[in-house]
Amino acid sequence: MKHWDIHIREFDAYLRIERGLAANTRAAYLQDVEKLRNYLLAEGQTSPESVRLQHLRDFAREVAALGVSPYTQARIISGIKAFYKYLRYEEHISEDPAQLLQAPKLGRKLPEVLTVHEIDRLLEAIPLGKAEGHRNRAMIELLYSSGLRVSELVGLTFNDVYADIRFLRVMGKGSKERLVPYGKSAAHHLALFLEQRRQQQPAPGHEAYLFLNRRGKALSRVMVFLLLKEYAAAAGIEKTVSPHTFRHSFATHLIEGGADLRVVQELLGHASITTTEIYTHLDRDYLRQVMQSFHPRG
Repeated sequence: MKHWDIHIREFDAYLRIERGLAANTRAAYLQDVEKLRNYLLAEGQTSPESVRLQHLRDFAREVAALGVSPYTQARIISGIKAFYKYLRYEEHISEDPAQLLQAPKLGRKLPEVLTVHEIDRLLEAIPLGKAEGHRNRAMIELLYSSGLRVSELVGLTFNDVYADIRFLRVMGKGSKERLVPYGKSAAHHLALFLEQRRQQQPAPGHEAYLFLNRRGKALSRVMVFLLLKEYAAAAGIEKTVSPHTFRHSFATHLIEGGADLRVVQELLGHASITTTEIYTHLDRDYLRQVMQSFHPRG
């Protein structure tokens, strides 16, 4: 039997090489397994092979007793299931003890969405006269115009921009590449920004990145979060605004406008259509308006 640490290192290599998962996703899986390891070592279980379903259920109850949210509980259990699925795949174990481990049932959480008017107000709150004004306007225009994840946005390079046809090459989760279009407004502000960007001196190793900070290094995800909070406050928007809010709004506005769910799935880079279906939520006023407009007895 191998020690926990050896299995965890090999699990990390499997996630990175065979499944091609991003560093943040791998880190989340490993943290979940390490939580389980620490608990079971204290219980005298020195190797993953000796673990049974009851041990995992006891651990899940322990996590729930700490007051951890159901969403976090579900994520931890998902990480554990992936770990034991890997052990079974590699034939380190003959039976998967996590196969019948159940996560707490979750209600479907509807994402926060900005109205078109709120997005316009936020964009207008960006001071273009400041040094980073055109950069920030171009970034946020792209978030809304293309539905990018924040990691996809800050990872863009010059070679990812096809300005002549208004498309971006995006590297999504699991190193999956896709092409997404962007609109005329985003194209206008991106062109203004690129004039400035070509004059900026990048730090060594960061020459290819599109969006740089003042030190010439690739912009961080945290910085994009902070900028959006600042502009949302300046625009008087009281909703919780993050880069993902723009992704939610992009998808919701497309579907409300009549876009096919499969097209939205492709644009967002979702592996499964069930992930995209959360964006089919529509507010009651919109549903009422559609019913009254199109139903024969509306």
